[in-house]
Amino acid sequence: MHKKRLVISPIWSFSTEEGQLFEPVMFVLLRSIRETGRLTAAASASDISYRHAWNLLNKWSDFFGLPLVVRRKGQGTTLSPLGEKLVWSHERVQARLGPQIDSMASELNMQMQQLLEGTHQVLRMQASHGFAVALLPKFQARFELNLQYSSPEEALISLNRGESDVAGFHLPTDPLFAHRVLEHYRDLLPPDKIRVIRFITRRQGLMIRSESKTGITGLPDLMHSGHRFINRERRSDTRALFNMLLERESISGQQINGFDSEEFTHSAVAAYVAAGMADAGFGVEAAARQFDLDFVPLTTEYYLLLCHRDRLGNDNLKQFLQLIRSDDFVAEVNKLPGYFPDLCGEVFTLAELLESYSKTKSAKYLTDSEV
Repeated sequence: MHKKRLVISPIWSFSTEEGQLFEPVMFVLLRSIRETGRLTAAASASDISYRHAWNLLNKWSDFFGLPLVVRRKGQGTTLSPLGEKLVWSHERVQARLGPQIDSMASELNMQMQQLLEGTHQVLRMQASHGFAVALLPKFQARFELNLQYSSPEEALISLNRGESDVAGFHLPTDPLFAHRVLEHYRDLLPPDKIRVIRFITRRQGLMIRSESKTGITGLPDLMHSGHRFINRERRSDTRALFNMLLERESISGQQINGFDSEEFTHSAVAAYVAAGMADAGFGVEAAARQFDLDFVPLTTEYYLLLCHRDRLGNDNLKQFLQLIRSDDFVAEVNKLPGYFPDLCGEVFTLAELLESYSKTKSAKYLTDSEV
């Protein structure tokens, strides 16, 4: 029996007296024009005819009273300022709202599958949004995954209350930073009850527009008054990691223009920078590459998964461990820039994890040449 899966996507509409719906294919068409510079190729990528592509462009250019594209003889087709603005607006919406939409779709899918197929085991997982975590629902498994995106603190609280089976948790590879994080979450990490599932290691650093002439090469450059920065939201562990990096460099957040400006995901930060609304942001390398940004690696962190010791024998958790250990899943993680499968699916105690710090050279993840 094929599973019926709900997919939720935002729909754009522009209000007039008659009412207008901005066809979703328009975003595919405009993005493809930006990438290829050829309307023929963009129409093919959008799975529509060349004539239909032109009809859509003319329709919406008439609606706005401004062109969406610019054609130059011998130079192909490029987006107009309005076309660029529409594409970047769409990508910012997707980057900011995507995790919340995916969480809702996951919950509704679980409820529908139980109605259609009967009650069965569900693995309840809470974790912050990340590129490797987002791969999990794409893999078919014999258990239903209810993946809810939340902050690490919310995930740990849910795990301790028995409201979830797996919680995402970030731990810097720098031992001093790791000690501070563990101290902060000490009350939510009972060592006799919690087990650590190794998952991935990922690089974090500065995301900068490729065409930018700001000359930003490290954290001290952010103090230049002319540079605009976009930060992660205050509750995120990425924000805490960035604050620790600043503290190590003796830099105050108040010395950075835009320090109090926030976005809610790595991709949203990258989209903000790529749109020219900021000169730099902090986040994972995969988000930078997604939006064709330059990346300055600064540190690495473990993305870990935590569970209760007494649930390791449950079938759904066993199936989950088999999934993240599988060659297929590891191969997909290896495709993500700055992501490294790291003993993926191996189970440790907290004490064993801390002992492993003395055996790990975290700097090996900082540059491609050292990986």
